[in-house]
Amino acid sequence: MSDSPGIPRRRRSARRAFVAALGTAVLAVAAATVATPSANASAPAPPSGWSQVFLDDFNGAAGSGVNTSNWQYDTGTAYPGGPANWGTGEVETMTSSTNNVALDGNGNLLITPRRDASGHWTSGRIETTRTDFQPPAGGRLRVEARLQMPNVTGTAAEGYWPALWMLGAPYRGNYQNWPGVGELDIMENVQGLNKTWATMHCGTNPGGPCNETSGIGNSTACPNTTCQSGFHTYSMEWDRSVSPEAIRFYVDGVNYHTVTANQVDATTWTNATNHGFFVILNVAMGGAFPDALGGGLDNDTQPGHPMVVDYVQVLQSSGGGSGTTPPPSGNRDAYSAIQAESYDSQSGVATETTSDTGGGQDIGSLANGDWALYKGVDFGSTAAKQFYGRVASGAASGVSGLVEVRLDSRSNAPIGSFAVANTGGWQSWRTIPANITSVTGTHDVYLTFTSGQPGDFVNVNWFDFGH
Repeated sequence: MSDSPGIPRRRRSARRAFVAALGTAVLAVAAATVATPSANASAPAPPSGWSQVFLDDFNGAAGSGVNTSNWQYDTGTAYPGGPANWGTGEVETMTSSTNNVALDGNGNLLITPRRDASGHWTSGRIETTRTDFQPPAGGRLRVEARLQMPNVTGTAAEGYWPALWMLGAPYRGNYQNWPGVGELDIMENVQGLNKTWATMHCGTNPGGPCNETSGIGNSTACPNTTCQSGFHTYSMEWDRSVSPEAIRFYVDGVNYHTVTANQVDATTWTNATNHGFFVILNVAMGGAFPDALGGGLDNDTQPGHPMVVDYVQVLQSSGGGSGTTPPPSGNRDAYSAIQAESYDSQSGVATETTSDTGGGQDIGSLANGDWALYKGVDFGSTAAKQFYGRVASGAASGVSGLVEVRLDSRSNAPIGSFAVANTGGWQSWRTIPANITSVTGTHDVYLTFTSGQPGDFVNVNWFDFGH
């Protein structure tokens, strides 16, 4: 998976019958037991246009196991006949013991890694019994969990690897067809860092169209409170109502990573997505990912810190939907930064990791005739008169072009534009303002790119509007 610039790429072994998945650990009676943070008692009701197809609120008696109608335990150090150490080099033994996987009696699931006197680690990993989670034709699927990562940082967190993720249904019972059958990592974290990673794995390993074993990924800091000190909602929305088909990843409703079908060849995408998926929660200890970001387990690593899961739910929409979290096809605020990679449709656009402040992705390879569509941008009743674009350019000498804004149709005349030439490099960012014709109401916004030369001339990280 791709990390932000300056951070080593994540490496995985031959691999990953998995990625880590998350669970919640036990309130159990043990000297190292940690106090359980509070959490919401129930999952939010589905937004208008969505239906709930799976929910576990983890209500039950303290110290009891998970509902085995919903979940099955993965135990040991591998799937039967699958890669050793779950394919990632992690060192723990997964168990079904309530010492590792248990409800806390307050509506939370705890997945807790433990270390015994001889230094042996145990932890928990559960996966849904169902393997049929996928969007309907022309619709959307949303998988989300509200959880708190293990509340441990610094040297005491070395080797911790909590995760919420999904594997393609054909993996179950085969265990040798990764990554071709697809893997969607909704949340991963290592070393107690204030970061969440999201990744799609597909294609062949090593290398291939999806850059395995890293995958196609990105990371961001948790908003407001750190990932470790508070609960956050991590979600994935798989959208078949747009073209190209898109898989978007969010933390607290903020889209920080998107993978679209046109980023890989059609066969790779089809093999990775033409089936259902199952959901996994786990806390791994050690392995390739922690090793790549500062080292794995050592004597300073502190056991007993659970991943605390408030709920897991799966929603689906038969059409574009009107959900409030996230708004890929509407309800965008014109006056807040609209991330360029969150487009609903495009032509000629590529996404890449950005080194701009805040991280995330930008759209690039933008040249004459390219465009991106952002549906349902709400300008309100007070007219917007300014457009701001966060852009960078490493265009060759003499190559420049226009970034244009059009409403509702690419054939409509631009309401405003600004010119861009070389800014000092493809990651040398500046915010450029432009006057626009007054706009009110809600519109589909097109960014179009026009140049008299054929070469790429601009990258865009985000844009917004002003009065």
